[in-house]
Amino acid sequence: MKVLVVGGGGREHAIIWKLSQSPKISELFCAPGNGGISKLASCVPIKATDIEGIVNFSRANKMDLVVVAPDDPLVAGMVDALEAAGIRAFGPVRAAAIIEGSKSFSKDLMKKYNIPTAGYAVFESSAGALKYLDICSAPVVVKADGLALGKGVIIAQTIAEAKTAVNSIMNDRVFGEAGNKVVIEEFIEGPEVSILAFTDGKTVVPMVSSQDHKRVFDHDQGPNTGGMGTFSPSLIYDGKLTEQCMKEIFIPTIEAMNMEGRKFKGILYFGLMITKDGPKVIEYNARFGDPETQVVLPRLKTDLLDIFNAIIDEELAGIKIEWSDNAAVCVIAASGGYPGKYPAGLEISGLEAAEADENLTIFHAGTSCTDGKFYTAGGRVLGVTAVEENMEKAISKAYAGIEKISFEGMHYRKDIGKKSITIG
Repeated sequence: MKVLVVGGGGREHAIIWKLSQSPKISELFCAPGNGGISKLASCVPIKATDIEGIVNFSRANKMDLVVVAPDDPLVAGMVDALEAAGIRAFGPVRAAAIIEGSKSFSKDLMKKYNIPTAGYAVFESSAGALKYLDICSAPVVVKADGLALGKGVIIAQTIAEAKTAVNSIMNDRVFGEAGNKVVIEEFIEGPEVSILAFTDGKTVVPMVSSQDHKRVFDHDQGPNTGGMGTFSPSLIYDGKLTEQCMKEIFIPTIEAMNMEGRKFKGILYFGLMITKDGPKVIEYNARFGDPETQVVLPRLKTDLLDIFNAIIDEELAGIKIEWSDNAAVCVIAASGGYPGKYPAGLEISGLEAAEADENLTIFHAGTSCTDGKFYTAGGRVLGVTAVEENMEKAISKAYAGIEKISFEGMHYRKDIGKKSITIG
């Protein structure tokens, strides 16, 4: 099969790395890809959001399957366009991807179908949001309604901070159209767990658990990022919680989407918080999480291509999905200044030395490759992932690996995997 993966980050590198292990794939392509991906697939200079460009390339080059990985093209309807052109595609259609594309939609869905989540209110004007905050107590959570590169959530410790967040989102338009609405949420506490699930709209198969570190600095300090590291399995997600989440959250969500006429086929990400009142949904994503994918897929034993095809054909119930019992840890190497402004084009050294360990895989998130040398090309540059028999060894291996890598201004958290993450 000829397979094209849309996207160019660490998540896409992990997907391509896993797909490259399938004996059924003859050629792998990625649009636009990155420096690391270029070692496994032919990179095509088409933006991940260029729906017409992806459709035309896929048709001209007779792709057997197109995997749409990022949120933006999914929410914009790339899968719909590919299917309309007669091209086999993996990922939710636009009507289903709204579960990530609009936080107000997902919150209203949960409220309507009694899926546990934090209390909330939705506002289309800053005046209404600011007035509402006058009767709220801090801390409080302010969210941009649309896609904001994982940075549209502000946990305000004071009402003044919350009002500043509303003004930034709705009046200063720091997230563009994503700020047409805001969701103001009650603050809830507890350890976070990320559960990715395969689903064909009928069957739900959760993957192994993981936990993500969102804040930029150690001890969960500083602003939210797209993710500074992750580990699998979760330290607190046990069999009892698995059963509870399946019964109260996973299956009800798929059934709710079906009731709304929005059958979801693809990867559904459940961002959960385990509160004193039980698990609650913080957010949904309509695709593989980043960087959770970088620790989940290395534990997958089943051919990922077989799973993708089963989901498209709504035959997921007939696939036995197997996982290894080991542990995986991913530490993100980020550019100086991230998640704010950062430089690009800085040479990266030490990759070969780090990758000499067979239990270590480096997933490229924001890199370019010229004349065999790698350079920074993003805020999150690399995901250094170690797989070992237990968490302690995986942590040690990941940090031993990242310490061999360097580029000007590089920074990373020193506490990935060392505790459960408690974020309000």
